[in-house]
Amino acid sequence: MTRTTSTRTASPSRRPASSPAAAPALALYEQVKDFIVRRIQDGSWRAGDRLPSESELVAQFGISRMTVNRALRELVEQGRIVRVAGVGSFVAEDKPQSTLLQIANLASEIRQRGHDYRCDVLAVERTAATLDVASALDLRTGASVFHSLCLHRENGVPVQLEDRYVSPRQVPRFAEQDFTVIQPSEYLVRNVPFDQVEHVVDAVMPTPEQAALLEMSTTEPCLLLTRRTWSRGNPITVVRCLHPASRYRLGSRFRADGNPVSG
Repeated sequence: MTRTTSTRTASPSRRPASSPAAAPALALYEQVKDFIVRRIQDGSWRAGDRLPSESELVAQFGISRMTVNRALRELVEQGRIVRVAGVGSFVAEDKPQSTLLQIANLASEIRQRGHDYRCDVLAVERTAATLDVASALDLRTGASVFHSLCLHRENGVPVQLEDRYVSPRQVPRFAEQDFTVIQPSEYLVRNVPFDQVEHVVDAVMPTPEQAALLEMSTTEPCLLLTRRTWSRGNPITVVRCLHPASRYRLGSRFRADGNPVSG
């Protein structure tokens, strides 16, 4: 990779105490990584921008060069940055997204059938991560996460209850979106490139609260799709999509090479 010295330079933060204090329980090298990743995620530093030098980071955080070097080395391994000997460290270019299982656009599917689609946004909030959410997003229990709850309707009939948690580190502007206009999944696919996805499907019975929202009986089974996505090893979101079994089914068709069949 060829870099020139005319490349934009990302300036160090002018809030010297804020970054280390933001996550006091993190190891020192993790604080440096968090500082860099946050500025990449919020758009302050873009692909090709030069990062502060090791010496600047040492002075800013008041830590050893060895600690800073470890943080930069791990960011290189995760594909976040590239280092050019004698030149410096740069924000890495985004790589094309590729995944075995596609994330369906429910709104498009419904509209393609000629039916009316509506999304009832029941909640968009910042909340403390429970043990299972923290585990899924690789966070500490009680850490702040975004939470959204949406009810998707086809011709007015509820077909999916979407219960989603999102890492603020990966998607800092999630709570600012109007999810009556764009689905949470569509927003994430468009704005947060992912390179890994996990789908797990279970047959479950709805809770009384879920049944009430889905306008169904508590004795009717549901299909529960749990999805997690990652970007360069960092969890982005975990979402549980609950579908009344009588109104919806899950399926896909793929070629032997793992690519979806179009048409």
